[in-house]
Amino acid sequence: MPLRHPAWPLLALGATLLLPCGAQAQSSVTVYGRLNVAVESVGSSGAPVSRSVVRETNNRSVLGFRGEEDLGDGLRALFQIEGSLAVDTGAGNSFANRDTRIGLNTPWGLLFLGHWGTPYLLSTSGFDPYYPTTAGYMSLMGNGSAADVNNISDRNSFDRRQQNIAQYWTPTWQGFSGRFAYAFNEGELGPRGSHPKLMSGALSYENGPLTLSLAHEQHRDYQGPGLDDHGTKLGAAYRLGDWRLAAAAEQLRYETAAGALKRKSYYLSATWQIGAGSLRATYTHAGTGQGPAGSKVGFIAAGADTGSQQWTLGYDYALSKRTGLYAYASRINNQARAAYDFAINSLGVGAGEKPHVFAAGIRHSF
Repeated sequence: MPLRHPAWPLLALGATLLLPCGAQAQSSVTVYGRLNVAVESVGSSGAPVSRSVVRETNNRSVLGFRGEEDLGDGLRALFQIEGSLAVDTGAGNSFANRDTRIGLNTPWGLLFLGHWGTPYLLSTSGFDPYYPTTAGYMSLMGNGSAADVNNISDRNSFDRRQQNIAQYWTPTWQGFSGRFAYAFNEGELGPRGSHPKLMSGALSYENGPLTLSLAHEQHRDYQGPGLDDHGTKLGAAYRLGDWRLAAAAEQLRYETAAGALKRKSYYLSATWQIGAGSLRATYTHAGTGQGPAGSKVGFIAAGADTGSQQWTLGYDYALSKRTGLYAYASRINNQARAAYDFAINSLGVGAGEKPHVFAAGIRHSF
């Protein structure tokens, strides 16, 4: 499989940079952003002492700059710099810790270098109306959410924005397109002196109301020398009048020193557009882990009573094309030995706890 040959990003970039350029034009720059904040009532049940708190949370607000320059002969240089904003506290703002890249768009596809969400993440994230909020499906799918990570800072998650990444996106042909990525090791050492690498790819098909996606990602040496982890995901979405239905299925497989640990998960969502508002419902199921007794990677553990389910119901109302109000309720039902938590704005739950959240918020995009 081409994902196992890490030299292709460098060869493709070199070939593209040698292409002749014609007349040049001044680059254009766009300032954009998203502000998304909510008041949440969160808590958990099933613990020795039930707990609850009311808090204001930031749902991944961003500020960014993007632009491109026409180089002639069908070539365009492009760039994007995007950073996070802590609307709730104003602390910890970063200039370029989110999707940031520089690259070339050619008649043969888009090639870029930088810090970006993997093709595996992007293949189905648009299927979830609550991505990225506290109620997002990455609480159960993908084994958590790993924002702003290199090859060793989070070795568990398959829902990740990756540093030091090269990506190639094919042109669209007859509705089909592909995205492929390789993350450079940068000389970093993982467990027991391993050299972790990431390879990710996704194929998609779009035809009118139908969208299909198939994605695979491999983490080489993440758990130790010669131990490779694999994620495979299949997704589908369909628009039918005022309805949008989506589904996804995923299998994660981790190679540990004790043996392979596997887990399957499933996701369903339905969105019903009612005038300027929409009613949104989602369901996610994480199966029990299969593997050697006592093995655990991230939220996934082997054995009985390690599964979980999440239900979310909410309503979104568009005040304009850029501003909206929303409310949702979400609950994670962990089995006795499961400790799944909200992937962002986590609560910090223990085994058998059942976290829940009720949120009301506002967002604005510009």
